[in-house]
Amino acid sequence: MRVSLFITCFNDSIFPQTGRAVVSILERLGHSVDFPMDQTCCGQMHYNTGFQREAIPLIRRFVEIFQSAEVVVSPSASCVGMVRHMYHHAAELAGDAKLAEAVAAIGPKVFELSEFLVNKLGVEDVGAYYPHRVTYHPTCHSLRMLRVGDAPLKLLRAVRGIDLVELPRAEECCGFGGTFAVKNADTSMAMLGDKIRCVLDTRAEVCVSADNSCLMHIGGGLHRQRAGVGAIHLAEILASTEEGVHS
Repeated sequence: MRVSLFITCFNDSIFPQTGRAVVSILERLGHSVDFPMDQTCCGQMHYNTGFQREAIPLIRRFVEIFQSAEVVVSPSASCVGMVRHMYHHAAELAGDAKLAEAVAAIGPKVFELSEFLVNKLGVEDVGAYYPHRVTYHPTCHSLRMLRVGDAPLKLLRAVRGIDLVELPRAEECCGFGGTFAVKNADTSMAMLGDKIRCVLDTRAEVCVSADNSCLMHIGGGLHRQRAGVGAIHLAEILASTEEGVHS
């Protein structure tokens, strides 16, 4: 299968290693990966912050870039959620029937990495090896919008050498929420404090998740506390093998 990688602007700018990990996993499974160089932001940040009309050109751009793709995979549940669940609202706002038709056609082809592997391909064991104690944080968008369920956990349980421990109160938000963390800093930090306490209670070496936005928030808090606990994207664990990350 030929897979188009939607890396998201967040990963492209701050966490490029996650994109490389996604490519490594997909190629290991025998798929070819295409990276459209003209891709840009999906418009989620603008749309969620109240600038819905300003997001429409970005939505048109996404559709233009990916409309011919066989399947689109992204390591960001929040951005996939934007495409699948909010683009049709934007098309209605624009009053553009052609855009609405294009959005309806592309939505079912866009997947978050774990749901693509488990639910689309039927793969749980991707040949990963990661000998560390790990706990998993399910992000709000993956849990409540995409409803990926236990797909990430199925993938993690199949990783050789891993010690996967349950995160207490796992379904609680970490407090990031994009600009929520900026506009409501005190509330965000209180939520983050609760999440960090739960992570530390597991005695995990690493907190893993399917969204680097949440991991940036959690990882930053752990770093400031000098907790000695890392934060890593699911894709990077799945890309790891006994021979190295990019085998």
